[in-house]
Amino acid sequence: MLGTVTMYSTTWCGYCRRLKSQMDRENIAYTEINIEQDPESAAFVEKANGGNQTVPTVLFPDGSTLTNPSLAQVKQRIGA
Repeated sequence: MLGTVTMYSTTWCGYCRRLKSQMDRENIAYTEINIEQDPESAAFVEKANGGNQTVPTVLFPDGSTLTNPSLAQVKQRIGA
């Protein structure tokens, strides 16, 4: 694995919960950051999504991001 991905999420986001459970099942390491509790992360998510706080936004070790990715997209990006 190339490193841990960072998932920007909120507590109420169903898509976030789904992706987290899929990544847990596949043993994909990630760090979760709740953008409602971290203004700097919220600003990062806005920048990555054209001014919108769209979650889940996933940051990969190479600095790239995907918004609401599928498990297959995450696995492809990290080489799993």
